[in-house]
Amino acid sequence: MQTFSTSSSAVADRSLSAFAFLFSEVVQYNQTQVDNIADLERRLEDAGYAVGARVLELLCHREKGNRRETQLLGILSFIHSTVWKVLFGKVADSLEKGTEHEDEYMISEKELLVNRFISVPKDMGAFNCGAFVAGIVRGVLDNAGFPAVVTAHFVPIEGQQRPRTTILIKFAEEVLRRESRLG
Repeated sequence: MQTFSTSSSAVADRSLSAFAFLFSEVVQYNQTQVDNIADLERRLEDAGYAVGARVLELLCHREKGNRRETQLLGILSFIHSTVWKVLFGKVADSLEKGTEHEDEYMISEKELLVNRFISVPKDMGAFNCGAFVAGIVRGVLDNAGFPAVVTAHFVPIEGQQRPRTTILIKFAEEVLRRESRLG
């Protein structure tokens, strides 16, 4: 009888390699279906939205006994920690409230996994695969009852070659009204 032993890092490496390959194929396929960067990012966001809706269902069932967050900070913390850890193996680098607008929050990641494996041609310099993650976040929020506009942005870091990715969340007015009523 032969037994096989695999270390958790070997499994993680294979999973990461498989994800990188599959995500690269998704990007390449979608690139052939559109005429510009905005449409490509929109398609990736739509794909991410479907993932986010399913991740919410899975995690609410597995982690919370089918209960869902009802308050703004609770759902943001859930995404920043639980969702991020399940999807990316770690908690997001930061979660911040916008200083200029009451309805904005930001999740920042120094090296977002989906941007790590994609080489962006010079003619697509503004393209951000973080649109897929923005879609995931929007899918979680929308299906949890927190409608928002969610976008991904590169933010330069002084002294670093690669910018960080910030997922900007702008909540719908109804969410803020409900939050103020709940106190």
